[in-house]
Amino acid sequence: MDASTYAILLAGALAGGFVSGLSGFGTALMALGIWLYIVPPAIAVPLVLICSVSSQISTLPSMWKVIDFKLAWPFVAGGLVGMPIGALLVARADPQNFKLSVGVMLLVFPTALYFIRKPMAFRFGGRIADTCVGFAGGILGGLAGLSGPLPTLWASIRGWTKDQRRGVFQIFNGSVLGAALCLQIASGFVKLDVFWLAMLALPGTLIGANLGMRTYHALNDRNFYDVVLALLFLSGLGLVWSSIAPR
Repeated sequence: MDASTYAILLAGALAGGFVSGLSGFGTALMALGIWLYIVPPAIAVPLVLICSVSSQISTLPSMWKVIDFKLAWPFVAGGLVGMPIGALLVARADPQNFKLSVGVMLLVFPTALYFIRKPMAFRFGGRIADTCVGFAGGILGGLAGLSGPLPTLWASIRGWTKDQRRGVFQIFNGSVLGAALCLQIASGFVKLDVFWLAMLALPGTLIGANLGMRTYHALNDRNFYDVVLALLFLSGLGLVWSSIAPR
């Protein structure tokens, strides 16, 4: 690997780790757009999974005391059930249509929520609704790698504190992405060269995650809310572009 390729690999790792440490999700949002310049999707996707899970694990001690597992477990339970269903649907459904639909939603709703400056506390459905949202996120994760957007958007209108939302994002994404990584390894999709690249990328991921976590602790509730909406909007832009761009 030459110096320029390693620099791109490290840049993606730092960016993905920082966003994950800051928000509890979004490694793929930042890293994939950089890494796809140097590696094919078959390598980039499992590489993102490895770095995402590593980032979640590295920042867990800093969040452990404030994570509300009672809020997180319905999302996790639904996501773990939905993820293999989404994986089975890959052969029968068109991921591009799902990406376009979710992308449009992530352009519309975060924009609307940003301009509604009054804090929201949407209580509808309780834990059953949380489980259903986690289930839908799991299906989208297995189908098109989109586990995070729906639970993240839903948690943002629940009226929870910054730490409660960040804890839900971290536990949900860490659990579902960890399960997806195990499934890919068991299916033989993760080759030896992916692990080699991961070893090179992990230092950048962990440094970025640490910096992101430090930034997170400096934010107040409203700042964190706006950061999450901005990341969701950027994710929506990326999904819509990837769905309609000429091939």
